[in-house]
Amino acid sequence: MKFLSTLKEGMRISEIYLCKSRQILLTKAGKEYASLILQDKSGTVDAKIWDLKSPGINDISAMDYIVVEADVNMFNSSLQLNIRRVRKADAGEYMIENYIPVSKYSIESMYNELKEKVSSIKNIHLNRLLNAIFIEDTAFASKFKSSSAAKNVHHSFMGGLMEHSLSVVRLCEFYCKSYPILNRDLLISAALCHDIGKIEELSPFPENDYTDEGQLLGHIIIGCEIISKKAQKIEGFPEKLLNELKHCILSHHGELEYGSPKKPAIIEALALNLADNTDAKLETMKEILESADENVLWLGYNRMFESNIKRTGL
Repeated sequence: MKFLSTLKEGMRISEIYLCKSRQILLTKAGKEYASLILQDKSGTVDAKIWDLKSPGINDISAMDYIVVEADVNMFNSSLQLNIRRVRKADAGEYMIENYIPVSKYSIESMYNELKEKVSSIKNIHLNRLLNAIFIEDTAFASKFKSSSAAKNVHHSFMGGLMEHSLSVVRLCEFYCKSYPILNRDLLISAALCHDIGKIEELSPFPENDYTDEGQLLGHIIIGCEIISKKAQKIEGFPEKLLNELKHCILSHHGELEYGSPKKPAIIEALALNLADNTDAKLETMKEILESADENVLWLGYNRMFESNIKRTGL
């Protein structure tokens, strides 16, 4: 199998990929064409069917596994497939594990590290809360281990949510050593919990798309609801501590225009925002660099960074 990450301009391929999305659009001349996003475990690629009535173009839908014959082209500094023939793949023609992007780190090793972080929390109420969420609730733990951290921006792979959460925790631990004023138990607890709402915001793989709850509420509100429900079952959980923890979750995007209902008002919330932003943006940049041709110096304009991205050292 030729994984998407190995494709080069000028190739002609005949492969099976997951059709992540399919839209019928119009050219400037008013002719219909299909715009697809194809996926395997190595990433995604834009694909087009310019002639929907051409022989060999069969009906397909989003989330189908499809057999494509296509030419690999470059468009706006990114690879694009020009599909000549396509059909829905038959059962037995593909192995699902080839089409789900997975963290390069062991899921169970990351989960063991997460449990160590939980056990390091000395505050008895926060420790009980984290145990109730990540360890005792086995259904939640199973979802958390397999979830992505985003639909397509960063850590959009199985295990991505846990990988991102641990990265944020490690950054926060560095902050705690550099700035002793920080309440470590509160900050690490908030780092572990800051994105837990994503287990309900995004559907499981292979869809990994926004749910109705995700569209209507978003992971920040969902995460606060999870924390509130678990804390209610812990006798004597201090209201002040719970409000500070929820504030960290509510403000972790930093700005109102970035989706935070509140801006950081305590130092732990500020530290969490900085750690989350650091990991999200560096991981995004890393994924951009790793997905591009290693011989290309300038990778094109990126909307998130509002800059034409350049590879270092070429």
